[in-house]
Amino acid sequence: MIPERQYRTPLFDAMVSLAEARKVSFHTPGHKSGKGISTRFRKFVGSKIFTIDLTTLDEVDCLQKPVGVIKEAQELAAEAHGADRSFFLVNGTTVGNHAMILSTTLPGDEILVARNAHKSILAGIILSGATPRFFLPHFDADLGIAVNVGADAVRSAMRDYPHARVATVTSPNYYGIAADIPAIVEAAQRHGATLLVDEAHGPHLHFHPALPPSAVDAGADLTVQSTHKIVGGMTQASMLHLKGGRVDAARVAAMLQMLQSTSPSYILMASLDLARMQMATEGRKLLGKAIALAEEARERINRIAGLRCLGAGQVESWGRFRLDVTKLTVSVKGIGLTGYAASNLLNTEFGIQVEMADLYNVLVIVSIGDRRDDLDRLVRGLEGLARRSASPRGGHPEEIPAEPPVHGATLACPPREAYFARHALIPLSGAAGRVSA
Repeated sequence: MIPERQYRTPLFDAMVSLAEARKVSFHTPGHKSGKGISTRFRKFVGSKIFTIDLTTLDEVDCLQKPVGVIKEAQELAAEAHGADRSFFLVNGTTVGNHAMILSTTLPGDEILVARNAHKSILAGIILSGATPRFFLPHFDADLGIAVNVGADAVRSAMRDYPHARVATVTSPNYYGIAADIPAIVEAAQRHGATLLVDEAHGPHLHFHPALPPSAVDAGADLTVQSTHKIVGGMTQASMLHLKGGRVDAARVAAMLQMLQSTSPSYILMASLDLARMQMATEGRKLLGKAIALAEEARERINRIAGLRCLGAGQVESWGRFRLDVTKLTVSVKGIGLTGYAASNLLNTEFGIQVEMADLYNVLVIVSIGDRRDDLDRLVRGLEGLARRSASPRGGHPEEIPAEPPVHGATLACPPREAYFARHALIPLSGAAGRVSA
């Protein structure tokens, strides 16, 4: 049964009440509820949005030190996600990754990092001065993708680097492939390590049983999610969740105070408040529809000659991995195209924009915002792409080796040292023996 309080949207309600009070503003923002905004801007988006573009005021609380409606909204988010504490983020999961690392490491500390980490993980390590100890994810040469990290790889890394007391993994990855987070949590706890999970692509996992388990439910110490990527948050709106007592919540809050803007967007925070309410009260129904649409599209795509869409069975055959079935990874090498070329053709000739392309694949995200007509158009576009590419043009995308190029690479110096060192731009042919910057 859904708790009645999860229907509340305290921050958004306070913002609307303040806007409707029509008080005279002698504070920022300078457009003064839209009166000073560009006419073109207002004509396109309407006027109401500007009345809730607010600054830190008593009625709407302060993100840096919340004591009112933001505090309540974050508490509701924690309850909805099964966390002990939740923090609103206005600079995306990027700032959450920075905060997780700064909250748990000191200069010189060793941190275990999977090689498929997002650049913001490396940026957090540069900021903190920690030393990464890398380990490899499972790699599939046929699709040309890093699948994800196995629990055995994490255990092996912990044996190889016994002084590392923090580990970070990305799950699910861009392709929707989730690691065995419960087993990784168990391994981290046995090792006495803090586990940080970049769950940017998994803000919806908690809300439907057909999806992989969320890292919060599995017991990860800190988990950051991009609410804007999959559910109803606006771009840049994310959340950071804390579970258990291994990480000091006050330290996390202090790091976010340092890293986040002192002028946060209230519109972004309102979208977090509303997205939480939406997922908590009707997430299962909405996600069920998205899952059904995605699975139907997957079956139809797999009937197109030359195309293959990654499915749960193949993912599970690689080991203890799970697939978020709302992600459609479509291999196009069977029609003689690279993913990059396919993405460009889908965009320019069929009016379809995909999330990402790589050498062999295009990636499609199906979310609660998609409708059957959208998926029909996707399938028709892929059918047209396959027909267009059926004429013999010779060749296929270049085969890549079974091991990723970084296999066996060693760390020449800490990332912080490399980042601030003098560097030069040189041809690849002259890079042998040099340290990559």
